[in-house]
Amino acid sequence: MIPTVVWGTGNVGRAALRAVDAHPALALTAVLVHDPGKVGRDAGDLAGLDRALGVAATDDIDAVLAARPRAVVYAASGDIRPDEALADVVRAVRGGAVVVTPALYPLYDPRSAPSEFRDPVLAAVAEGGGSLFVSGVDPGWGNDVLPLLISGLATTVDAIRCQEIFDYSTYEQEDSVRHLVGMGHPMTYEPLMLAPSVPTMVWGGQIRLMARALGVELDEIRETLERRALDTTVTTRTMGVFEAGTQGAVRFEVQGIVGGVPRIVIEHVTRIHPSCAPDWPTPPDGTGAHRVVVEGRPRIEVTVEASDEGENRSAGGNATAVGRLVNAVDWLVAAEPGLYDALDVPLRPAVGTLGRKQP
Repeated sequence: MIPTVVWGTGNVGRAALRAVDAHPALALTAVLVHDPGKVGRDAGDLAGLDRALGVAATDDIDAVLAARPRAVVYAASGDIRPDEALADVVRAVRGGAVVVTPALYPLYDPRSAPSEFRDPVLAAVAEGGGSLFVSGVDPGWGNDVLPLLISGLATTVDAIRCQEIFDYSTYEQEDSVRHLVGMGHPMTYEPLMLAPSVPTMVWGGQIRLMARALGVELDEIRETLERRALDTTVTTRTMGVFEAGTQGAVRFEVQGIVGGVPRIVIEHVTRIHPSCAPDWPTPPDGTGAHRVVVEGRPRIEVTVEASDEGENRSAGGNATAVGRLVNAVDWLVAAEPGLYDALDVPLRPAVGTLGRKQP
């Protein structure tokens, strides 16, 4: 069994606790939390399970890392604290751990990552013998292993489009939805996530990774952006009221240009309520989905819907991101120390879990 730490118990961390507990090769040995109110609580309680796991949460990072865990699932947020998240991850890698995380967007494609992100990790790998694999949903499997797999079913490929189409009122991180993305703010507000070059910072690595796998050279990466205001005031179940005239929907693309044409496209269509921008693409049930469209011969379209924690689509997406990462841990432990990407780490069958249920 591989001694494994889950660091962070928010939206991603809850799913990580369940995934580590369910994995036949992993043993949960510690849970790190930031909130003093969570210290001492059992991991099963924090995971939303109806049984104790016998591991109490702690905020003592020094003690947990001093025990030299073999693996760390880093589930703390990196959206608004990238420097702190990088420092945490580097510390764990330097201690010899295999670290998997969705938190560091620039490292989804390490080859194109800025040196200030890549170099500290490589130094930690060389010093401590640990490894790092960064992945998620979108960015993540929704625009690397899935579209590349689907492209292999085509005779010819003209373009690949990866879409995330979501009702963000199901996304239980209100600060990110309102302030980073701008939902509910006046249309004059400039959300950080939509600022020029930021979408490329987050998703450009995925474009480059797909281009590399497909054997094509990119001319450049472009961005497009559209925003729509709410026609009427709406009240959401999880985030309260969003006033008429404020931002209610966002649509943007990060485009990989090949031969002057957008050939590899990552598109996000995000609403706070289904009534906003009804002419834009919608998910099959109005709540949320990830879709890959391969334009070519034949034309192939695949839509993935995931739900968890009471049919919540955002929770389902988080769980698939965690599944990709946690299911890679034993492969990474067996591999040489290094900084890995999605083309290195195989998407593997759920060996040993078929038919097993978490109580």
